[in-house]
Amino acid sequence: MTTIVVSGDRLSAADVVAVAGGGATVELGAQVAARVEPARRVVADAVARGDVVYGITTGFGALATTRVEPAESAAMQVALLRSHAAGVGPALPDDQVRAMLLLRARTLAQGHSGVRVEVVQGLVDLLRHDILPVVPGQGSVGASGDLAPFAHLALPLIGEGTVRVEGVEMPAAAALAQAGLTPLILQPKEGLSLLNGTEGMLAMLVLGLDRAHRIVRAADLAAALSVEALLASARPFAPEIHALRPHPGQAESARRIRAALEGSEIVASHRDDFQHAVQDAYSLRCAPQVHGAVADVLAFADSVAERELGAVVDNPIVFPATGEVVSAGNFHGEPLAFALDFAAIAVAEVASISERRTDRILDPVRSAGLPPFLATRPGLDSGYMIAQYT
Repeated sequence: MTTIVVSGDRLSAADVVAVAGGGATVELGAQVAARVEPARRVVADAVARGDVVYGITTGFGALATTRVEPAESAAMQVALLRSHAAGVGPALPDDQVRAMLLLRARTLAQGHSGVRVEVVQGLVDLLRHDILPVVPGQGSVGASGDLAPFAHLALPLIGEGTVRVEGVEMPAAAALAQAGLTPLILQPKEGLSLLNGTEGMLAMLVLGLDRAHRIVRAADLAAALSVEALLASARPFAPEIHALRPHPGQAESARRIRAALEGSEIVASHRDDFQHAVQDAYSLRCAPQVHGAVADVLAFADSVAERELGAVVDNPIVFPATGEVVSAGNFHGEPLAFALDFAAIAVAEVASISERRTDRILDPVRSAGLPPFLATRPGLDSGYMIAQYT
């Protein structure tokens, strides 16, 4: 089995998919302790001096101007996790939770969050033992990062909350004890660093894009099979046509459909027969234009995900070289939100054109002689009628 090393460096989408699906193990890079220590020292020094630093010696959000005594800074981190664990709805699936744990560990390992290496190791340990926090699927703010989901994700690190082990829910404290793991005692800023970020959205995007790319490839193959089934022409997929409108996704979709039809005796049987149809339906001859446009949208979303897989999305951000702790806005989810919404629109278009091909194949008036609804005994059997209607 492949091992993904969490070093703080950029991960690939393939790394995330592998860990999320249980196809790869995770370990902490040997250099992470040295990488995170300078920022941890900056935070510790700020607390010792009594500096006013957001989320370290102040309250959170609307309470940012409320002073918190340095002696209470650590206790405030635990209170933060408890208060923000307010998600509702069905729990997120295991693959998404694994992806969130991996991505949060990578972010904290970059050395701009001010946490100890033990916090990063704790997230990795949950993955290594497949102790998966139960994270309600609703409640993320988005504009302020995935606060509530990450509170649920982080609580098990301190022995609180609920986890799932081999499909069975249990108290986190019991699962940690069973695995020989010790709950963390959080230090200043560590609770905030466990909450602030967009890796929940990023996990959804990476895993969703993996499925979406497979859907587009399957749709190209389905279009080619539909061309055969409906005695349609392969001419609309010729490369010279798509060279005149050079969208990369369109050209690649046409190439895949063309390759699938290569050597087809069915297509060859009516290659020069223009009596049965002067031109084919949009759902057939325009497949590369639609599938390709979807692929180009997914490519844009891929570029967003790739940047995020190497980004610092914490707040405040610690700059060890200067000793600064700067409150900014890298936790904002807008870049991911646009990519997710755009990808959702695109995938819906694949579904739409696919449904139109299905409708044509099932309709005896337009199906080039196929049995009505592909029923083996039309009338007695309804075939795929109701499946398509619904």
